[in-house]
Amino acid sequence: MNKKVLETLEYNKIKEQLSAFLTTDRGQAVVDQLTPSADFNEVSRRLAETEDGANIVRLRGEIPVPKLTEIAPYMKRLRIENASLSGTELAHITKLLRAVKTIHDFFEDFQEESVTLTVVSQTVDQLTLMPEITKRMMQSIDDDGRILDDASAELRAIRRTIVRTQNDIRSRMGKYLKGADAKYLTESIITMRDDRFVIPIRAEYKQHFGGIVHDQSASGQTLYVEPSNVVEMNNQLRRDQLAERAEERRILAELTDLLRPSRHELLANMNLVGRLDFVNAKAKLAHQLGAVLPEVSQENIVNLRQARHPLIAREKVVANDIQLGKDYNTIIITGPNTGGKTITLKTVGLLQLMGQSGLFITANEESQIGVFDDVFADIGDDQSIEANLSTFSSHMDNIISILNKLTSRSLVLLDELGAGTTRKKGLLWQWQSLTQFINENVN
Repeated sequence: MNKKVLETLEYNKIKEQLSAFLTTDRGQAVVDQLTPSADFNEVSRRLAETEDGANIVRLRGEIPVPKLTEIAPYMKRLRIENASLSGTELAHITKLLRAVKTIHDFFEDFQEESVTLTVVSQTVDQLTLMPEITKRMMQSIDDDGRILDDASAELRAIRRTIVRTQNDIRSRMGKYLKGADAKYLTESIITMRDDRFVIPIRAEYKQHFGGIVHDQSASGQTLYVEPSNVVEMNNQLRRDQLAERAEERRILAELTDLLRPSRHELLANMNLVGRLDFVNAKAKLAHQLGAVLPEVSQENIVNLRQARHPLIAREKVVANDIQLGKDYNTIIITGPNTGGKTITLKTVGLLQLMGQSGLFITANEESQIGVFDDVFADIGDDQSIEANLSTFSSHMDNIISILNKLTSRSLVLLDELGAGTTRKKGLLWQWQSLTQFINENVN
């Protein structure tokens, strides 16, 4: 499909509406790459997929696809021997593993419904369940990338020791906050400096406390002192914290190694979940627009019943019945300015592009679309000041280009053919152009 018609008919605005319903980076990649297909079987498959999605939305709300971050960069890192992923990166992969399990369970339950899915079920069947890996990852990493206590018995024991030591330090230092010693403090709090517990004392009473000075206030009147009777406890706490970090690094390496052999399956799952996210988006957009599943004609017979332009609010748009390709291949629309001729042309073109992309169309039930090998449009004033082309010359160049590219299976939309010149020349150009298009047997 030529790019010019996608711009002329504002096809990308439909894709922007699709994007609003996505929750995954991979789903966005599918939308970014979406273009109309000229293959009848592919168009039929795409529409059947959207019909599956619409049935799911109608019966169960939507496929449970959570917000997922792209994991492809992490999978590249897994190819490097001894490279470890971070907690955040592992959390993103864990979300994918959890999503695959949730989606699989969702479709297991969906089998109870009376509706049979034709395309989406094939996508779901390709998902690779990894129950042991999923369980291990879920018990080890939380959604924010923090390593959980259950990641290893050693980590759990170290963290319990750290909590106990911290409580003992606070208990011992808490005695300075009360009674006679409290008058030597600038504030009755226990705080941290250099990862060690300290108390803020008045500078003139430093000798009364002894211990190690770790910091002072900007005025120099407050010193942050680690009392001598907690120095060894702070030392032990520091040793435990270093042991915790070492164990966390070991766990990250272990989890990375656990995922390494499955990187291809993980990437495939990401693709499949992104596809299901795209199916959700198509179904939700259809619901928002009040769009329907069109029939598809191999003979390129177009029959749009009460077709509406999808980018105009339903309460403002004027719907039209449009037939083409059965009794006649050419339609000439006449009428006054601002009468809706251009919008009607754009409606036909955009609905055709949507249908060939696998999207439902804004028309009534039993509407029909064709599968054209290309759609061409000469709509609006493409005058180019830089190329020094007049409106008429610009239209001429565009139509000549269309004539050189079209086939008998193309759809051509022409707006104000012959505009930008005298009435006589315009009529002559209209007659010659239409004769040429009719001789080519195009719609």
